[in-house]
Amino acid sequence: MRNFLKTFIILSILLILFFIVTAYSYATSISQGLGENIFRLHILANSDSEEDQTLKLKVRDAILEYMKTLTDDMSDKQAVIELSKQHMQDFQEIAERVIFENGYDYSVNIEIGNFYFPTKYYGNISLPAGNYDALKIQIGEAKGQNWWCSLFPPLCFVSISSGVVEEEGEEYLKENLSDEEFEIISSSSSDIEFKFKIVELMNKKG
Repeated sequence: MRNFLKTFIILSILLILFFIVTAYSYATSISQGLGENIFRLHILANSDSEEDQTLKLKVRDAILEYMKTLTDDMSDKQAVIELSKQHMQDFQEIAERVIFENGYDYSVNIEIGNFYFPTKYYGNISLPAGNYDALKIQIGEAKGQNWWCSLFPPLCFVSISSGVVEEEGEEYLKENLSDEEFEIISSSSSDIEFKFKIVELMNKKG
């Protein structure tokens, strides 16, 4: 009886370890695929005051209006990143102009890099928490609530207006993601939601 119990405990521990390793491997694979094909915009307000949050959205609108003219016909993430790097000074000037026109003198820090994001919902599309390449814009002390979206595929523009990713946005995702990755972020079935939670849990910070 004692040997049976000992064997049962060992097998249970091995099974748990196997599940953890498998879940981690799966989450890493999905996150890597998503991270390689998505480029996000991240804007941090100076503070959580109503005025600073409103200013953040005005900066967002100006940046997106300009970005749309630059990337309207692009279908490659790396091309969007390279173009964004070429126009960093333009983004800086646009943000500073909006801030000045609204009566503030906040500094602006802009960088492109790889950053951690919490889970984000775009209506019928959900992006799990994880690290993504992004254009980050920090206003003033950058201690206020964040705003983020996806510059590529171009989900920023549809999320503001309707809150739903339209057919064109979904096509971009389908073309650039594996079937499994696209199903993870777009399906609402119970088994897919379970997989999404695994990816979300494994990538969660803190």
